[in-house]
Amino acid sequence: MAGILGKRWWLRRAGLAVMLAALASAGCTSGGTQFTLFPQREVLTDSARMLRAASGPHPLPLPRELDQRVLPAYVVEPGDVLLVQPADLDSPVQIPGDQPVLLDGTIHLGRYGQVVVAGKTVPQIEQLVRSTIQAHVKDVGPIVVRIVTRLSKVYYVLGEVNAPGAFPLQGRETVLDGIIAAGGLTDRASRRNIILSRPTGPNHCRIVLPVCYRDIVQIGDTTTNYQLAPGDRIFVPGRTLFEDLCPRRQECPPCGGPHAPCDLGGHALDVPHAPVEAPVPSGALMLPPVGQIVPPAGAGQTATPVARLDVVAQTGVKAAPAAQVTYPAYGRPEHHPAPPVCTEEFPRNASLRAP
Repeated sequence: MAGILGKRWWLRRAGLAVMLAALASAGCTSGGTQFTLFPQREVLTDSARMLRAASGPHPLPLPRELDQRVLPAYVVEPGDVLLVQPADLDSPVQIPGDQPVLLDGTIHLGRYGQVVVAGKTVPQIEQLVRSTIQAHVKDVGPIVVRIVTRLSKVYYVLGEVNAPGAFPLQGRETVLDGIIAAGGLTDRASRRNIILSRPTGPNHCRIVLPVCYRDIVQIGDTTTNYQLAPGDRIFVPGRTLFEDLCPRRQECPPCGGPHAPCDLGGHALDVPHAPVEAPVPSGALMLPPVGQIVPPAGAGQTATPVARLDVVAQTGVKAAPAAQVTYPAYGRPEHHPAPPVCTEEFPRNASLRAP
């Protein structure tokens, strides 16, 4: 009797193992949503990890919370909706109401024809519309153009958030605003390795910034709560095994540094080890401000494609060797001291080489 029960127990266990293996390999679908026992997590690539570390331990001179700046003049693109009308109510000029910017970048002015407005600012469009109507009507008067709907300027929040997607940029959002707009972090999200990536062109240097989520939300540190620009990408990776095993491990700079409390007057109290803002070392990486595009080579400048970006990290070494970066807009190499490396983030002898 005992042998029969033991045999049945082993058969049940084997059947359960087969079922679990099938679910893990193929998954099962229910209502269009795939379920697996071991869901694939969002992870940072080796390139993203090393570029994140290359930003350095010091705060970068970029707009952030409490130091936000006005973005450059709005450039109209397809997807925007304009309201074009004469400033004088008794003007003989009659123009259709809302003007959606079509895929070819034009708007329709009724009997006055079409004009291309994509890539132009509001004052430029006003002047263009007025000159177009003036060819048909002598006394045009001033033309007023307003942007009714702004859909062409967006930022992206991806990875382990509850509602990833593209969100319209209003002009004042920070990284924290973007994460909240995306529904906040999921239970699988990493709080240590969030990054903000700013778009750059082919053969240009890359801008990948670390985001100290815990410092932002728990102690109000605005150091890495950067102001968002059009096209920015906030990426939230999943937690690594190391984070699960060592959740309280000290984070690497610029995250997790010492902080001093403030009194009611806003002055730092005399606390031992109060942090002093370290000066940015000479030759440190200076990134373009929000909305500014790195200019192409002009007179007296030689455009040189990026030769390569070598960052080598050794496990157990506190700092990686200096990285040499050739900027395509200026055609000259710049040497920057490499930042401290989080050894748990890099495999031994990891190397990145980008042509």
